[in-house]
Amino acid sequence: MDPSQFENPLKIDRRPMWAILFDRTRRYQVILILAALAVLFFSLEPPKELSPQGHRALVLFAACTFLWVSGLLPLAVTSLLAMAAVPLFGILERRETYALFGNEAVFFILSAFILAAAMSSSGLSARLARAMLARFGKTPGRLSLTVFVFSALLSFAMSEHAVAAMMFAMVAEIVRSLGLEPGRSSYAKLLFMSIAWGCVIGGIATFLGGARAPLAVGMLREATDKDFTFMEWTAAALPIVFPLMLMGYLLLRRLFPIDIDSVEKGQHYLKQRRLDMGRMNHREVIVAVVMTATIGCWIFLGHTLGLANIAIVAVAVLFAFRVVTWKKIEEYVNWGVILMYGGAITLAASLDRSGAAGYLADLGLSGLTGSPLLILAMIALLSLFLTECISNAAVIAMLMPIAISLEASMGLDPRLMTLVIALPSGLAFCLPMGTPANAIIFASGYLKMREMVLPGLMIQSLAIILFLATVRFVWPLLGYTLP
Repeated sequence: MDPSQFENPLKIDRRPMWAILFDRTRRYQVILILAALAVLFFSLEPPKELSPQGHRALVLFAACTFLWVSGLLPLAVTSLLAMAAVPLFGILERRETYALFGNEAVFFILSAFILAAAMSSSGLSARLARAMLARFGKTPGRLSLTVFVFSALLSFAMSEHAVAAMMFAMVAEIVRSLGLEPGRSSYAKLLFMSIAWGCVIGGIATFLGGARAPLAVGMLREATDKDFTFMEWTAAALPIVFPLMLMGYLLLRRLFPIDIDSVEKGQHYLKQRRLDMGRMNHREVIVAVVMTATIGCWIFLGHTLGLANIAIVAVAVLFAFRVVTWKKIEEYVNWGVILMYGGAITLAASLDRSGAAGYLADLGLSGLTGSPLLILAMIALLSLFLTECISNAAVIAMLMPIAISLEASMGLDPRLMTLVIALPSGLAFCLPMGTPANAIIFASGYLKMREMVLPGLMIQSLAIILFLATVRFVWPLLGYTLP
């Protein structure tokens, strides 16, 4: 019988057996090679400037970095493995190691996820978005601007990933109602790119746009006892965020010209959806009140009461009023991310306390001691580059211990270094794997890869120039000065 008669004919692999086994066991080969290299490096004599604990911490750090970049293991599993390895290899004591997982930043991140889940599940965030789009988006230009600005502003108060998913659902319906064709409509590309860029830029403005800022501040607090209040972080970020929003939108308008005359059908869709939702229900009202009170407490009482304590009380209030259920929260909270952050903080602390971070900083930046601004530029560029390839939390876990150690060797303020790493690590504009916001809009099918990468490189170039200008001229006014 002719195999071509079948829809999926049987395929016979005619390669030698050794080639088939080699191909199908490649993952295990890489794991074995990594384990062998780790054993080899553990057995080597450490440099004179490095303690045995620091040497082992560096080997563990290199192995975890490889696993984070390669994706050979899930990020959370790699971080948990690091937590187990730190006491096993005698880098830190067991009690000290596992106590680090209880860092305040971990509980703040968890609470922020739950608050964002309450906004999404109650329908409050969708109601706000539809109202804003219907009110301010009556022409093609105003609609695209509203999508961009509201994506950014919502990312001030909730995870940029959740904002991107919510805005994508609405914009996709608007695009379909306007009859815009995938791959051809410049205006459709403008709307989807407005979501991604708005979320990315707005996501660095506060502690709530993503978990990278609380993670970085948690590492700072663990290593130095220094801290940021909610307002201090936002005040440092906004001189970058607002100009970047303006430049970003103007660049998008230039690259993706508006090619339609009216958005009347899209407006009709939004108005119909608002009518379907009806008036605000009691769940939305409670969530709105709790979120407003929480943000107010973060701003005015955060330093006194603690950001995590305020967030946990807010979560308890939501459960007390039965606004959310634990089953619903489990659908929104990425528990793997929580585990990953706890492990990343532990690994960073082991590098700092063993002296390994200071050794790396001296080794890599010893020739640049006369130019602090050049050092900051190099670290910011490295953070910006890495965040396109790997998780921004992994970027922070890799760079923060080194950056904090520069206080002793070069006199650089660790709070300044925290900003220099955490803010650029959130500006992933180019690749879908850089951030879920990019992945979501790329999945729409309306954009090609080059239509994301080339504009992304342009806005990143503007972002790094703006960032360095802010470091040099604006942040000294806020107390973050170069030596």
